[in-house]
Formats: sequence, structure tokens, C-alpha cells
Amino acid sequence: MKLCQGQVWKQGPQYIRIVRLERLEVEYKSMTSLTTKEGALQVTSKKDFCRLLKTAKLLPPPKAVVTPKIPSLPISSPPRNEAGSAAAAR
Repeated sequence: MKLCQGQVWKQGPQYIRIVRLERLEVEYKSMTSLTTKEGALQVTSKKDFCRLLKTAKLLPPPKAVVTPKIPSLPISSPPRNEAGSAAAAR
């Protein structure tokens, strides 16, 4: 099982999101709803965390919202008044 920070797992009625992943320790948040994101923050060993996830299902990552690229219009500088610039230079 490959663990990554930010993964969300569903186990029964609760969701488990990995907040911090270290070599021997995992900090995770146990939530009842993904929309409210309220839940208990817990720290455990990686071994115990893997035991917890044995019956859980990994949820796919949320799809990124792609905004269509709007073609930019060329920005043109205002027309130069050569007569005025020559007078200002004097």
C-alpha cells in the first residue's frame, strides 16, 4: 500500500485524510463529512495506521478545475504625437 500526504480513505461512515506523513508516524484527520472538514486530528504509528486502513477504500483525488484560457488581446501603446514630443524635448 502506497501512502501519500493528502490521500482520503473511506472506512464505513467515516473519512480519513492523511495530514502529515513521516517515516514512522502518521498524523490523520478522522471526519464524518468531507464537505465540512470537521473532525478529530490524531497521531499514530505507521504500522497502526496501516492496520486501520485494511478495510478502508482509497477515494480518487478530486479533479482539478480547469479554467478555459481566454486569448489575450495585444496591448498597444497610444499613438505617439511626434510634433508634441519634439516640442516637449526643446
